[in-house]
Amino acid sequence: MQVTEKSAEGLKRAYAVVLPAATIAAKRDARLAEIGRGLRLPGFRPGKVPPAIVKQRFGSAIMGEVLEKSLDEATRAVVTERGLKPALQPKVEIVNWSDGADLEFTLDIEVLPEITPPDLKSIAVEKLVATPTESEVEQRLAEIAKRHRNSEPVEEQRPAVAGDLLVVDFVGRIDGKPFRGGSATDMEVEVGGPGFVPGFTEGLIGLAVGETKDIEVSFPAGYVASDLAGKTATFTVTAKALRRALPAEPSEELAKKHGFETLAAMREAIRGAIQREYDQMSRLRLKRAVLDQLAERATFPVPDGMVEGEFQAIWQRVEQDLKDGRLDEADQGKDEATLKSEYRAIAERRVRLGLLLAEIGRANNLSVSEDELKRAVIAEAQRYPGQERKVIEYYQQNPQAIERFRAPIFEEKAIDFVLELAQVTERSVTPEELAKDPD
Repeated sequence: MQVTEKSAEGLKRAYAVVLPAATIAAKRDARLAEIGRGLRLPGFRPGKVPPAIVKQRFGSAIMGEVLEKSLDEATRAVVTERGLKPALQPKVEIVNWSDGADLEFTLDIEVLPEITPPDLKSIAVEKLVATPTESEVEQRLAEIAKRHRNSEPVEEQRPAVAGDLLVVDFVGRIDGKPFRGGSATDMEVEVGGPGFVPGFTEGLIGLAVGETKDIEVSFPAGYVASDLAGKTATFTVTAKALRRALPAEPSEELAKKHGFETLAAMREAIRGAIQREYDQMSRLRLKRAVLDQLAERATFPVPDGMVEGEFQAIWQRVEQDLKDGRLDEADQGKDEATLKSEYRAIAERRVRLGLLLAEIGRANNLSVSEDELKRAVIAEAQRYPGQERKVIEYYQQNPQAIERFRAPIFEEKAIDFVLELAQVTERSVTPEELAKDPD
C-alpha cells in the first residue's frame, strides 16, 4: 500500500492511497475460494466446483464486498501506522479503479486535538446553599391538603362563583374540529382556579347547573403540547353539578392517608423533599460555574466536523421551536443569521468542554460501571409510574440503548473530580436567589 500525505492543516489530514491490483485480486480470490468450499452445483461434487466457474458466477457480485473490506482495512492501517486519533469517521472517496487495476482513493481525516487539562486547583467556584423556611413547608402542606379536601353539594339553585367546584362535560374544538385531549366528562373543576389553559376556569363563573356555554381560550405560545401552542380553541361546556369545597386543614388523618404516622413526620418529609429540590438547583448552578471556568481555560482547537454535528442537532430543535411558535424569549426578534451564529458558538463550547472532560476522565482513570448504568435504568423506569417493568424489560432486550446513560454519568463523575480539587466556598442564599437565572 502506498500512502502520500496531501495536506495537514490544523486538525485536518488528507492522504492519497494506492492499493495494488494484486492485493485486491488476492482478496477476491480468497473470498471466491471460501465460497467455492461450500458451493453445490449440478454436475459437481460439493466443494469441488472449478475456481474458474466460481469466479465466472460470483466474481462481479463479491467485488463490492471486497472493495469495501479493502478500503476499511487500508483506512485502519493508515490511522494506526500514523498514530492518528480520528474525531469522526474518516471520509473515503475512490478516485480510480477498474478490474485488474490499482485501487486509488483519498482519505480525509479530522483528528482530535492535543489537550492539556488546566490546573484544576486554580478553579474557584461558589456553592449557593438554601434551606426551606417554615412558611414554605406549611404552604406545601396546605397545597396537599387542598388537593385532598372534601366537598358537599350546593343545594340552592344559583350560578357558580369563584371557589366553587363545578362538575362539567366539555368538548374543545379548534377551527370547528375536536382535538385530542380536548374533551372530558364528569370532570370536577375549581371555578376561577388553576386550569390546563388560561381563561377556561374563569369562563365558568356564572354558569348554572343544566346550562351550556361556549368558552373561547388561547393556548400559550409555550404550551407543552406543541400542536396546540398559540392556537385558539372553543370549549362547549355543560354544567352537571355544583359543589362547595370544605375547608382543608392539615391533620393527623391527612398524614396517615399519605403513609405517615404523624403530621410532624409528614412535615419533615416535605421539608426533605424541598431541600432535595434546592440541592439539585444548587448542583446545577455549581456545575455551570465549573464549566464556565473550564471553558475559559480551554483554548485548544476543536474538530469542525464535531462542531457541525452538534450545531445541526441544536438547530433542528430551534427550527422546530420557530415552526411551533415557542421560540425562547431571549431569541425572539433575532434574525436567522444571528441565531445561527449564537448557536454555533454554543455548539463549539459544548464540543470543547466535552473533549476536555473526556480527557480529564481518561487521565484520571474515571469510568462508568455496569452497576451505575443499571441504577440509571431503574431511575429512568421510575419516571413512568405503572410501567416500570416494561421500561426495564426494554433496556434488557436492547442493551445498546443503555449506552445513552453513559455520557451523562461520566460527565457528572468528571465534574465531581474537578470539584474535589477546586476551591469551593459556600454562601447561604434565599430560595428566590438560588432560583434566579445567573444571566
